[in-house]
Amino acid sequence: MTKPLPADTLSRLKAVLGEGGWSQDPDRLAPKLVEWRGRWSGQTPLLALPRSTAAVAAVVGICAADGVAITPQGGNTGLVAGQIPQGEILLSTEKLTRVRDIDAFDDVMVLEAGVTLATAHEAALSVSRRFPLSLASEGSCTIGGLASTNAGGTAVLRYGTMRDQILGIEAVLPNGEVWNGLKRLRKDNTGYDLKHLLIGAEGTLGVITAASLKLYPLLASRCVAIAAVATPHAAIALLARAKDETGGAIEAFELMSRLGVAFAIKNIPGLREPLEAVHPWYVLIETASGEPGAAEAAMQRLLSDALETGLIQDAAVAQSQTQAQAFWAVRENQSGGQKPEGAAWKHDVSVPVSKVAAFIDQATAAVEKLSPGVRVVAFGHVGDGNVHYDVLRADGAPMNEKGDDPHDALRDTGARIVHDIVASMDGSISAEHGLGAMKSVEALRYKSAVEVEALRAIRAALDPQRIMNPRVLF
Repeated sequence: MTKPLPADTLSRLKAVLGEGGWSQDPDRLAPKLVEWRGRWSGQTPLLALPRSTAAVAAVVGICAADGVAITPQGGNTGLVAGQIPQGEILLSTEKLTRVRDIDAFDDVMVLEAGVTLATAHEAALSVSRRFPLSLASEGSCTIGGLASTNAGGTAVLRYGTMRDQILGIEAVLPNGEVWNGLKRLRKDNTGYDLKHLLIGAEGTLGVITAASLKLYPLLASRCVAIAAVATPHAAIALLARAKDETGGAIEAFELMSRLGVAFAIKNIPGLREPLEAVHPWYVLIETASGEPGAAEAAMQRLLSDALETGLIQDAAVAQSQTQAQAFWAVRENQSGGQKPEGAAWKHDVSVPVSKVAAFIDQATAAVEKLSPGVRVVAFGHVGDGNVHYDVLRADGAPMNEKGDDPHDALRDTGARIVHDIVASMDGSISAEHGLGAMKSVEALRYKSAVEVEALRAIRAALDPQRIMNPRVLF
């Protein structure tokens, strides 16, 4: 619960934001108050739309002085309700969209928090460089949100998470002061690294307003293929072989179940079967190299050997950029393809790569025992151990006498079962979406008292009033 606003807080916020810098229009607020799946909705007394870091600082300063809570929001692509306010001031970074600098010699670009990932890719390409973070929501997710949740995506296997792409951060701290940490250094060994506290903090330690990001050379060759495998165990074996065969050229290694592929083709216009025959599991592989033709050659060697030894059942190599995009579209629409199929328990988890197949086996047996007939869709970044493990209601299952979906009623029980299996494998109940309001309480079950005490001490030191995203984290 948020406490009532002091009488003049809104008028002071409106004054510092100026014309066009705030809104209370229900139509303007509506899309920012609902998570895209429709599971989470909220309310706010004011949408703040600052145009500069100074304006963000003014807003946070007023709220700090008045003890008013703030929920920061980027592109509203989050899936754990961390960006949906429940009565707090909603501070959107959508107008912080400047590309402040791009330096191809230092291989760095400085972008404001509201810049979308798609724009970041374009900015890097403008100086013949690449920013490697890749997500399906690149047209709407923003740099600030990606940093605040330490986003992963499809290229983590080779490049790491968002944390690994950030050299410096500019942020407004919970007292309204601006910390300019926009360094461009690869090495800076001078004590505590404040930027790493802010990355992944989900807005609880301040509002990220800009970031210095690493750039990489454009690679000369790239190859995308889809291979069919009998089981996730075969997929893991193929990953090990791919690493050896390509010498580190694997950029993405994505697992998809047959059911997930079928839903995507059924429910997303324009998608087609990636292979001639239907198979139980699919792996999307992307290789890239600085040597012309090397990525294609490595892929051909890998697939030929895997076919010969029976590790894969079939494969297709993209013969054009259009075909490569079509392969990727099947993977990127795994979540969208499920949406029309009804209620689902969504799990974003990670385990050691060697345990991915065992996790899928154990979790599937457990949820099917809990609720016979459920439809399991497991997919994700198997190359880094991140599995999106979704459990959909049984096909044609009836509602109960109250008109409620019994599948929803089992959501928390199902999550506990899945997450206990993850914990038994030394995994994480949130691999890339963060904890948000959805998982913050549950996470306490899996963290030690020592860790929680330390995390709470850090938060209390920076935000003693707990005004920054108060419902999120510890």
